[in-house]
Amino acid sequence: MTGELKPTLLPLGDRALLVRYADSLSEAANRAAIIAARRLEESPPAGVEEIAPGLVSVLLRYGAGTDFRRLSGEVALLLATPGAERQGQARDIAIRFDGEDVPDVAQRLGLQPADFVTRHNAAPLRILATGFAPGFVYCGFHPAELVVPRREQVRPMVPAGTVLFAAGQTAIAATPIRTGWHIIGTTAFQNFDPLGNPPTGLSAGDTVRFTVAP
Repeated sequence: MTGELKPTLLPLGDRALLVRYADSLSEAANRAAIIAARRLEESPPAGVEEIAPGLVSVLLRYGAGTDFRRLSGEVALLLATPGAERQGQARDIAIRFDGEDVPDVAQRLGLQPADFVTRHNAAPLRILATGFAPGFVYCGFHPAELVVPRREQVRPMVPAGTVLFAAGQTAIAATPIRTGWHIIGTTAFQNFDPLGNPPTGLSAGDTVRFTVAP
């Protein structure tokens, strides 16, 4: 619940307010940010033009003429009452574990590639956040024994549908991006349609179960 963590309200520029629950990613801070984003979306304060949830924060962009102190007071009051999580949608996503980094990731974890795939798919993951690039999704958390750091070198570009792995999370690129994450596979699942309403199919708080593509 949001009552377990107290948010810090910070100005960003002259027309944005950041509701931040932590300086680093954790299960509690992520859940609190998701709850806060949904409460703000259900009861948006006057003047707010956009609500953008992040991994441990929520960004509010507001229009000209909106007073930051008034807005921050309204937001603090709205979030002062503990909120409850809502169950999101559940989806299965098939992966071809043909990524070039699978052997290296498995070796780092002391596993055979097939064992890594089995453990990777063993339990459902939550959508922690969307963003960074259109349709990009962060899924977590894997258990501690499946945590590896990001790569030391950034790849200049990976295509849409690339499945990435690092820092206890799996991510899916919905558009071509630069990345320092490990490439573990590809998926036919598409989470971004610029003509769709909404343009993305997954939202923070949803649940995904990864399977091996036939």
